[in-house]
Amino acid sequence: MATITLQSNEIHTNGDVPAVGSNAPDFSLTTKELADVSLADYAGKKKIISIVPSLDTPTCQLSTKKLNEYAKSHPNTVILVVSADLPFAMSRFCGDEGLENVVTLSMMRDRNFAKDYGVLIGDGPLKGITARALISLDENNNVKTSELVAEIADEPDYETALAAL
Repeated sequence: MATITLQSNEIHTNGDVPAVGSNAPDFSLTTKELADVSLADYAGKKKIISIVPSLDTPTCQLSTKKLNEYAKSHPNTVILVVSADLPFAMSRFCGDEGLENVVTLSMMRDRNFAKDYGVLIGDGPLKGITARALISLDENNNVKTSELVAEIADEPDYETALAAL
């Protein structure tokens, strides 16, 4: 279990984010087309997994926009934005903002991703959704960087994650 804060109030996750040097856990998440995908669907590509509470919040929106810009000039890196939002809401946000270089993935069918990645919030007002984290994986799904953001309203360390790839 990890301790983070929400507006300076302590909340807790169910575990720890994957350790640097480990293999990333597989997952089953839902695309905007309502298809289930796994880590294998992105085989051979470097990956940034941006785990956000909801694209209905300013920090999550800002993170997604910044990563969309990075993806424009890095075609061998796929940016996966994971949240508890429904695929429809995620697609609407990206469409409204013209974000075409990120892949939004929903946990609508189950919360195993959040549990396996140690980001499921277990208490407080955001119980049941994810903490904010940024994880970079190489082409073989080895974890290169892994950050659980200490204050959920803060942005992650993009530079470290992107530089690792």
